[in-house]
Parts: sequence; C-alpha cells; structure tokens
Amino acid sequence: MSQAEKAKHFAELHQKGNPLVLYNIWDAGGAKAVQEAGAAAVATGSWSMAAAHGYDDGESIPLDFVLRIVERICDSVNVPVTVDFEGGYATDPDEVAENVREVIRAGAVGINFEDRIVKGEGLHSISAQAARIRAIKAAAADESIPLVLNARTDLFLGTDPASHEAHLAEAMERAAAYAEAGADCFFVPGLTDTAMISRVTANAGLPVNVMMMGELKSIKDVASAGVSRASYGPGPFFEFLANLKTACTSIE
Repeated sequence: MSQAEKAKHFAELHQKGNPLVLYNIWDAGGAKAVQEAGAAAVATGSWSMAAAHGYDDGESIPLDFVLRIVERICDSVNVPVTVDFEGGYATDPDEVAENVREVIRAGAVGINFEDRIVKGEGLHSISAQAARIRAIKAAAADESIPLVLNARTDLFLGTDPASHEAHLAEAMERAAAYAEAGADCFFVPGLTDTAMISRVTANAGLPVNVMMMGELKSIKDVASAGVSRASYGPGPFFEFLANLKTACTSIE
C-alpha cells in the first residue's frame, strides 16, 4: 500500500464495538515484533520512546531524534504507523503543523495530539486546540495524506477518578470542537469507568480511544462500551523492563 492508502486503511480499522488494538512500541524492533504477532497497525508511545533512549516524557527527547526513530519504524513494517506526538513540539498552530509535516514525511499515517500544555500547567483552551488541529489537518492535506488525528484530552489522566463525572461535559464540548476542526478520533486516557466511557462513545461523534489501564482489563469490556480503539500506552514498556530485570537477576 502507498502511504495514503495506509492512512485510509488505518482509519477504516476504527470500528465501534470492534476496537483496533494497539500494543504500543518504542522502536523498530518492537514494531516488527508486533507486526509478526499479527497487529493490524503499529503505534508508538511517547513515554516509552523517551524512556527507552534515556529521556523523560514531555517532549524531552529531541524532535530530530524522534523523527529518525519514526522513520526507522515506518521503514521496518508494512502496516500503518501512528505516532504519539504529544503536543506537537510547539504551541503556535503553524509551527505544530510544520512539525507534523515532518512526521508524515517520515512515513507515519496517524498521530496522537494532546490538549495539555506540555511543560506548562493545565490544558489549551478549546478554541486554541481546535486551531492547532485545523492547521495540522491542512498540512496533511497539503502532503496528500489523509492523516488520522487522534485528539487526546487530558481531562482524566492523572486526575482523581471521583472528579471524572464532573469533567464529562467539558470532554463532550472538546470532542465536538475537535471533530469540527477535523479530528478523526477522540482519546480519553485515564477514563476507566465503563459506564462513563459508554456515555462518551454515545455522544462524542468520533471513534473513541481508551487506554487499557487500571480497571480496564478486557478488550471485550471496552468493546461493549462502544470503543473503537484500545491502546496500552507505556504498559508494554513497563512489562518489558520488568521481564528484563527478572531475566537478569535469575542468571545462574
């Protein structure tokens, strides 16, 4: 498939109630391994990619280094590749769009794009984030790639689950604005209550992505909640490190 065909195929893999499962990787070797295991697509994890190369999460790993890794991943597999691109390594919409253009040119067909202020406090305003999404989608169109933009909201991740009910209204407002701006999916990492997830999937107007963490143990359960995409974030990297340490300490 051409890159544009991969992008279209990747979008088609998002089916409500039959979620695309993405077991996040951080390098070309991991990408090849999950493809050989039968994965329909490959997704990077920002925390994992940074930590695997000695950096903290939060855009601490240099952008040019990220692009080199993404290019190696894309050159190593035949399936669509989506990149966890955090906040786009810029605030200004035009600057973000140019950075995403480089991700596309490295071979990726999708990105995660979050609304938290990286290296700052809180979230971007809804209007500011929508402007950033519009700029990204315009750059992708200019590259003739129907980029699958997974709009992540950070209303839930790292916050008290007791507060999640109160955040649902704003989440729906953000989903609507992001969809209008051109987003293709809506990502709610940290939301783990399946009843609340069902409310999001019923009202978001976009395919919904959840992160498999905490109470979310079963793909079957999130499928029943209407999820279209289930990813694992840094979980696979944590498991890899634990297995590596176990193997090392068990040497006789």
